Amino acid sequence: MALYFVNYLDRTNLGIAKAEVSADLQLSATMFGLASGIFFIGYVLVEVPSNLALVRFGARRWLARIAVSWGVVAVALGFAPNATTLLVLRFLLGVAEAGLFPGVVFYLSQWFPAAYRARVVGVFMLAIPIASAIGTPLAAWLIQTGHGVFGLAGWRFMMICVGLPAVLLGIVCWFYLTDRPADAHWLTDPQRRWLTDTLAAEQIERIVGSGLG
Repeated sequence: MALYFVNYLDRTNLGIAKAEVSADLQLSATMFGLASGIFFIGYVLVEVPSNLALVRFGARRWLARIAVSWGVVAVALGFAPNATTLLVLRFLLGVAEAGLFPGVVFYLSQWFPAAYRARVVGVFMLAIPIASAIGTPLAAWLIQTGHGVFGLAGWRFMMICVGLPAVLLGIVCWFYLTDRPADAHWLTDPQRRWLTDTLAAEQIERIVGSGLG
């Protein structure tokens, strides 16, 4: 939820700072629209390869990579000197963020039996309304109060502030996320056995049900 909260905020913060960014970088309405939309071009192009990589390298490594790379690009947006750089960075932000949502949903499916899965994904997706209700006013407040801090425009200060948490969360993922229940040493032996056995039985059921068995 923390990852998705910051993710949603980082992809929408340009719209929050529309007036300030347009004035500072002399963007026309068309150019601003392109800067907003080009994010999704990068996102769509890389989403499927990103999820294939998650399966190959493991959720711990790949979700950490996603978070750190998008955080670095989000921070770099705060230093964009012109419209061209802004466009390139917005495209790269989409590339960096690609695969987070389906990757997390896939990861949750490796941990929670079917009876719990919809509930858990629903809790995860609560990050969107929370980000809208809390994150958007927070970003606007950072624009107002951050103007002049370190000699930065308010919108630049805001983008740096909301980008840095993604880098920190990526580091947390790298050190604390567990790829599979079988590796969860923080579970007791009976808990670990029950979880792995239940998930394995569901996997066999799906294979048999699909006719592949």
